[in-house]
Amino acid sequence: MGTMAWLWLAVIASGLYHGINPGMGWPLAVSSGLMEKSPRALFGALGILAIGHLAATLLMLLPFALLVAVAEWRRPIQAAAALIVIGFGLFRVLNPRHPRALAKIPPTQLGFWSFAVAIAHGAGLMLVPIYLGLCQASDLDRSHPAASTLASANLGIALLVALVHVAAMIVAGGSLAWAVYRYLGVRFVSKSWFNLDKVWAISLVLVGGIALAFNLVDPM
Repeated sequence: MGTMAWLWLAVIASGLYHGINPGMGWPLAVSSGLMEKSPRALFGALGILAIGHLAATLLMLLPFALLVAVAEWRRPIQAAAALIVIGFGLFRVLNPRHPRALAKIPPTQLGFWSFAVAIAHGAGLMLVPIYLGLCQASDLDRSHPAASTLASANLGIALLVALVHVAAMIVAGGSLAWAVYRYLGVRFVSKSWFNLDKVWAISLVLVGGIALAFNLVDPM
């Protein structure tokens, strides 16, 4: 239960981080609310951002949910996932620029923008080692020996991880967006913009490294 609790806290913490990071879109929600002079527009934009982020997260998690149904390949799959996360994190450290394609997405396509940014930042990718750890901590391999039942259980956990992560993101980002919209004003965003991309890239490497270390020492 201690391991499970820490893993779920990691899911929530990553969501809170994404919510706080302006690069994930909460200033766009503020902009929408101010342009239309309506808090409904702000919350509507937050909802669209959440849908895009959720889709990107599930795109990363669901393939692994199906793969780990083959229990005998669990350990190689976990090691591969950890190496992918480490590699992507190192790439983001060495190449912190946003892909040019993101700048070509018009503001009207907010959901697609959120999806593309989450993919580019490796938002769902970081959750993969955490998700695989939750599957292992749940002891699904022995509780559900049938591959079809195991796949169904894995998919359920993947969906729950994605929903919890996005909920934490929207709580954090939505709180900041509302505070800026209601009290601080748009000047606050322009004067206090903070970039957490480097911290995020390093955290990807750390999470992947921790997952790989546990995989190597896991006695199965």
